[in-house]
Amino acid sequence: MLKKSPLALGIALAITTLASSAWANEPIQPIEPAKEINGAMAELGKKLYFDPRLSKSGFISCNSCHNLSMGGTDNLKTSIGDHWQQGPINAPTVLNSSMNLAQFWDGRAKDLKAQAGGPIANPGEMAFTHKLAVEVLESIPAYVDEFNKVFGKEGVDVDKITSAIAEFEKTLVTPNSRFDRWLKGDKAALTADEQAGYKLFKDSGCTGCHNGPAVGGNSFQKMGVIEPYQAKSPAEGLVAVTGKDADRFKFKVPTLRNVEMTYPYFHDGEAETLAEAVDVMGRLQLGKKFSEPENVQIVAFLKSLTGDQPAFQMPVMPPSTDKTPRPTPFEK
Repeated sequence: MLKKSPLALGIALAITTLASSAWANEPIQPIEPAKEINGAMAELGKKLYFDPRLSKSGFISCNSCHNLSMGGTDNLKTSIGDHWQQGPINAPTVLNSSMNLAQFWDGRAKDLKAQAGGPIANPGEMAFTHKLAVEVLESIPAYVDEFNKVFGKEGVDVDKITSAIAEFEKTLVTPNSRFDRWLKGDKAALTADEQAGYKLFKDSGCTGCHNGPAVGGNSFQKMGVIEPYQAKSPAEGLVAVTGKDADRFKFKVPTLRNVEMTYPYFHDGEAETLAEAVDVMGRLQLGKKFSEPENVQIVAFLKSLTGDQPAFQMPVMPPSTDKTPRPTPFEK
């Protein structure tokens, strides 16, 4: 194996330092590919993510509300749950969710693992129980074997189920957006309007909340700082977790990565377009009315945040056995 000369190593280090310094003073940093992933566990988690047998109806999976072909969401104001129930809040994207300081709009789950078990047992979502989910998986020998191999000990339990789903979700990052390429020095990656939109985004104060690699997801902020927001949802935000009145209508700042794909916007899904969302955020959060040309430029910038979407071979779930509990989609 050839060793690089000290000069070559020095040049490589200088190039790396120069490249990283290109965004050193920027409020937004590039997304990097997922690292330190347990491949076998993530592969098991992928099966569980797509497996509708973890729901009472045998029809709803994690992917139903967080569709990986649609930006990690369902593009509905509120999701559809068991027996066609209307969900109370907009489904946030699962893409880049590993970068969030907490999960759900109100932050009630501290991490992806804590979040993964919630929808399974929620009567308005997958409407199952953790006990039944375990029974289904235990009745399928191929699943039992895979759990044993992945975790190195026998048995299926909720802790292992949520750990596997979370490990798969950690892989769902979207690097290599045109904006990231621009940050890294490819100045032809953005148009003049997109660059102007980014400047407006910064100069107007948007990066006070939407910053970091995920362009959000790392703080809770009040919805309606300058003007009150007339919410169409009963959700009250962080106060539901902390019990502190000061946290009323504080919601986790959503990531703006892939935001052109994750419409409609806000926790109640009331903003149908990016142009509408930019207008509302400008007025309510910043006290600024963007002109139509300014709005167009900011929207153009936001669309440059779409990165490489997760690409993988769809999992083939092991078949049920005669002992597998059957779904009851029409049971009242």
